[in-house]
Amino acid sequence: MSCPAPSEPGTAALFGPALVTPRRQPDGSLLLDNGLPLPEHASSLLERLDHWARMTPDNVFIAERTTTGWHRVSYLDARSRIDDLAQALLGLPLSAERPLMVMAANSVEHALIVLGAMRIGVPAAIVSPQLAATVTDVKRLKSVVTTLTPGAIYCGTGVNRDAALTALRDLEIPLLTGAADAGGGFTPLSDLPRLAPHRVVQRFKALSPDAPAKILFTSGSTGSPKGVIVTQRMMCSNVAGLGIVWPFLLNTPPTLLDWLPWSHVFGGNCCFNLSLYYGGSYYIDDGKPVGTGMARTVENLRSVTPNVYFNVPLGFEMLLPYLEADDPLARRFFSTLFFVFNAAAALPAQSRARIAAIALKSTGRCPPIIGAWGSTETAPFATVVCFDTPYADNLGIPMPGTTVKMVPDQGRFELRVKGPNVMPGYWRQPEATRNAFDADGFYRIGDAGRLADEAHPEAGIRFDGRVAENFKLASGTWVNVGVLRVDVLDFLKPFAEDVVVTGHGRDTLGLLVFPSIAACRRLAGDTVGSLELDALVRHPAVVRAVRDGLQQHSARQRGSSTRIERFVILDVPPNREIGERTEKGSLNQRAVLTARASDVELLYRTGHCVDDT
Repeated sequence: MSCPAPSEPGTAALFGPALVTPRRQPDGSLLLDNGLPLPEHASSLLERLDHWARMTPDNVFIAERTTTGWHRVSYLDARSRIDDLAQALLGLPLSAERPLMVMAANSVEHALIVLGAMRIGVPAAIVSPQLAATVTDVKRLKSVVTTLTPGAIYCGTGVNRDAALTALRDLEIPLLTGAADAGGGFTPLSDLPRLAPHRVVQRFKALSPDAPAKILFTSGSTGSPKGVIVTQRMMCSNVAGLGIVWPFLLNTPPTLLDWLPWSHVFGGNCCFNLSLYYGGSYYIDDGKPVGTGMARTVENLRSVTPNVYFNVPLGFEMLLPYLEADDPLARRFFSTLFFVFNAAAALPAQSRARIAAIALKSTGRCPPIIGAWGSTETAPFATVVCFDTPYADNLGIPMPGTTVKMVPDQGRFELRVKGPNVMPGYWRQPEATRNAFDADGFYRIGDAGRLADEAHPEAGIRFDGRVAENFKLASGTWVNVGVLRVDVLDFLKPFAEDVVVTGHGRDTLGLLVFPSIAACRRLAGDTVGSLELDALVRHPAVVRAVRDGLQQHSARQRGSSTRIERFVILDVPPNREIGERTEKGSLNQRAVLTARASDVELLYRTGHCVDDT
């Protein structure tokens, strides 16, 4: 659906000019640079925090929901509390080699203790609280701690303390918490002695922009998770470049309402850092696009009006029915948005069309629906969309200061990245670090792409699949999994929440379908939810709807590498605890195929045929 040019908040300075400088190499590869230079930028996030504490001391820096409403912390108050925590951390066995491990859900205290560690040059290793989800499964947590060798561990909200103690009590590592009545082996932050403030000042003055600031673990979707060393230069250069491609940030502080976990690069380095760098207000959304969590997000949207909104496809899918059913909510939501930003995976065309339709109906304008591309190793942006585009898979153009190398590979181009935003390496994994870079120092990100318009590289790079996710059929034909998955989903909405493509080494392609339970119940006429899930996914109306969608998709395909022949609708949703669904809401294709190998076998033996004639 096309949209008219947005009105206020206007687009006169929404996007900078899209300029790309291409350079063809003798080996056939293509180097792309942004035509706009990277501006001078702060040497650390703390430098920006200090700036806003001076310039806008009373503005809201960060806020979280409590039982009595929003608890807001100003920039000046945050600076004071960060310095206090930095003094407390000085007395612990922490250093550049022994990081502070932070295991907690997003919270004000979580943010402040991370910045407190950065203030004294101690990297904060932020891990998911799901590592301590159950007492019986602490193997992953022990593995992470062994890799990190932290000097102390902060366990905040969202952590199963019994599980954490089971894994950590014998390691002789100080265990911290914010709870005043911690007990049981945990020391409250308030009980730590505060050392002389001048030592914090000395540490901060000695802080190098290239020293480790964070350690973030990759999702492991195409291999084992690795600890990525994130420096201050990586983070600051990345968000400083956004001020060039999105120049409205230089005059309008962003207001965010965001749930994305800080243990992942999207929430922790994009959303949080963007808000801090440009003096914005970051409201922690304690909802989540899972089960009843979406209702909490909607409740928060009724009280906080963001001017930029970040989410993942699953989050948008769950939010859309609320916006479609509630005109005042939709009007409030879209009235102030500069843009809607999607990441983690391409947003299906049907979802984009629904967003546009709601926005036009409620406000008469449609904010651009944009995205970017990168990874934990690129802090996170390597490219960014700074123009209107009809393509959901458009990755945009290189960030200022970043070079993208497009290397010919099996009829397409493997994408590689070099710039100040790229990691120095993986934490204590020298071999993995060496293997991550090519001979010219470009990071091998593992994705493929192609120019949207070969004559005009400023039109962006279109995603062409994950190199490691792709596979060959028995015929030797390559299957582009990422592109096929997005294409198929467009034909299965609203009945499918997500899909996994199968067929490695086989004659034909198959599909594991994760159903949208609510849509399938409506289709089956099960308004009261009486059908068990195994009966619901076998209901003739549900099977027929999925088959019809796949037949429509197949009618447009010409070869075996894009035509789905068989499918099965699963009655067990993705399991977060074993990594099938990441905290960002995206599906880990490899983890699903590994955990559901028996489902794949059944699919090819007794699964539904798309062509049922």
